[in-house]
Amino acid sequence: MTQTTVITGGTGGMGLATARILGRDHRIVIADLDQGRIDQAVSDLTGLGIDAVGFVCDITDGSAANRLFENAEEGGHHVRAVVHTAGISPQMGTPDRIARINGTGTVNIAQAFLKRASEGDALVNVASTAGHGLPKILIPFRSFRLAQTDPASFERVIVKRARVFGKKLHAGITYGLSKAFVIWYTRSLAGAFGSKGARVVSVSPGSFDTAMGKLEKDHGASEFLKVSAIKRFGHPEEIAAVLAFCASEAPGYLTGTDILVDGGTQAGQEFRTKH
Repeated sequence: MTQTTVITGGTGGMGLATARILGRDHRIVIADLDQGRIDQAVSDLTGLGIDAVGFVCDITDGSAANRLFENAEEGGHHVRAVVHTAGISPQMGTPDRIARINGTGTVNIAQAFLKRASEGDALVNVASTAGHGLPKILIPFRSFRLAQTDPASFERVIVKRARVFGKKLHAGITYGLSKAFVIWYTRSLAGAFGSKGARVVSVSPGSFDTAMGKLEKDHGASEFLKVSAIKRFGHPEEIAAVLAFCASEAPGYLTGTDILVDGGTQAGQEFRTKH
């Protein structure tokens, strides 16, 4: 039985860099929306001697998420880890689409994996430093519980709450709320995964030098460098090292928490305010 890691959004900078690390001792399943990009990613990984396959998957469709895992398991493979990097940033879609992909998509992947999770397995959700930046009083924690039972209502609540900040910030605040949800949802799943001997962790990247990160460079991301401890964007390999470690079997006691990887930006903002 081959140990397999599923990486959603696997053709992106973070996903592909993580695949290169985990592919040293895992079969890799790349999931994304574009077949051409998937084929290129699989070719690149195969060229490095990594056992890799890819599947098209729309994570906002629960049945598609389930099929992804069924396909990954064909031939007797066991999905031991999932690194869920799929998501979109404020410059990539409307508030509705951001809430659906980042929020409902995360639920669909988590629930599909939870059904088959077992001892030693791990789910790593990619959140964002944006999920840490909003005042807690503005985050609709009670409505987060709708995500599994009534996703349409859950998405509407997030989009409506973000609208109070005005049209210019609507997509950005929706993004922050959707990533705050990912952090909250990861914690909420710890018990369910733990009952199966499995783990679930979220990782919150700051500004990274990926295609998605570059889209945000001129929309506020560069401003964070003024207060960050490390005055540059992160490299994909640096966040991949954290994601791969969390997904590995090494940190067996790490679950139900979020790891912030932002070059000291949050720390810089906090202490600049206080001093």
